Amino acid sequence: MYGKAFAPEYQGALTTLSVNSSLDDVLAAGTERLRAAEQAGEHGEAARSGLAVAEAHRRLGQVREADLAWKASYRAARDAGDVAAMAWALWSGGTLARQRGALPLAFRLLRLAADLGERGGDIVVRGYSLAGLAETGRIQGDYEAVGRLHEQLLAEARRRGEARHTVWALEGIAQMHRNSGDHDTAYALFEEAAHIAARAEDRRGHAWALRGLADIVSVRDGDTERALALLTEAEESCRAMNLSGALAYNHKMRANVCYRAGRYGQARRLYEQALGEFCAMAEPRGEALSRLGLTKSLARLGRDRAETAAELAELAGILERIGLRHAREMVTRAQSELGVGPAGSPAESPAGARARTAR
Repeated sequence: MYGKAFAPEYQGALTTLSVNSSLDDVLAAGTERLRAAEQAGEHGEAARSGLAVAEAHRRLGQVREADLAWKASYRAARDAGDVAAMAWALWSGGTLARQRGALPLAFRLLRLAADLGERGGDIVVRGYSLAGLAETGRIQGDYEAVGRLHEQLLAEARRRGEARHTVWALEGIAQMHRNSGDHDTAYALFEEAAHIAARAEDRRGHAWALRGLADIVSVRDGDTERALALLTEAEESCRAMNLSGALAYNHKMRANVCYRAGRYGQARRLYEQALGEFCAMAEPRGEALSRLGLTKSLARLGRDRAETAAELAELAGILERIGLRHAREMVTRAQSELGVGPAGSPAESPAGARARTAR
C-alpha cells in the first residue's frame, strides 16, 4: 500500500506545503521563511527553507536564481553543522546541473550528496541522490549502467511504500524500455505509475506518466486523438502547479504526436513554442530536441535540403558535447529519414561543411 505523496524537499517550517503546491506559493513561503531565519541567525532553518527556494526557482526555469539559492542553502547547512541539509543542497545543485546540461557536474554533486546523506543518516536524501545519478545516466543514454540502479531504487521505494519515488522509478524504467523499442512493457509501467500517482495525489508524477502513455499510444497505436487528450489532461496539472519544465516537455511531446500524424504545420508551431520555453529556462536538452523536431517539420514542409543537413549536423555536435547518446542517435535517424546523410557525407552542402569546420 502507498500513502499520500509528500515532498521531502519542503523541510523545517515548510513541511506543511504539499507536493502539489503551486511553485509560486512555494517560492513565496520559502522566501519569507528564509529571510526570517537569516535575521534570527538560524542557520539550520535557513538551509532548509533555502532548499525549497532553490527547488522552486529550478522548477520554474529560473536557473541563475536556483544556482544562487542552492549554494546559499549549502553554506547555511555547513555553518549549522547539518550534514543531511548539506546533502539536500548538493542534491538540488546536482539536479540543476543536469537540467542545464552540465552532466559531469551533475554526477559529481549527486555522488557527494549521496555520500553525505549516508554519513548524515538521511536515507531519503541518499535515495533521492542515487535516483538523480540514475536519471542522469538514463538521460545520457547509458541504460546498461543505470538500469540495475533504477530497479534497486524501485524495490526500495515499494518496500517503504513511497509513492512518489515508486512513480519516478517506474517512469524511468518505462522510458528506457520505450527507447529500446519495447513499447508494451513501457506502456504497462507508465500505466502503473499513473495509477499509483493518482491514488497518492501526486499531480506532477501523474502528469509525467500521462505524457509517457501519450507517447506510446502515438508511436505504437497511431491513436493521435487519444494521445492528444492524455497530453491535455497532463497539461492541466502542469499549469495548476506552474511546472514550466514539465509543460515545455508536454508541448514538445504534443509536437511529436502531430509530426507522427503528418500534421507538419501544427507540429512546427508546437516545436517553436516548446523551443521558446526551453530557451527561456536555459534547458539545453529540451532546446536541442525541440530544434530537432522543428528541423524535421520544416524539411517535410519543403525546406532546402542543404539547410536541413547543416542544421542536423550542428545538432549532432551539440548533443555530442552534452553527452546525450540516445538523442544523438535520434539525429542520425533523422538524417536517414530525411535523406540528407550524416555530417561529412556527400549529402552535406559545402556551406554546411565549412560552417561545421569553422566551429
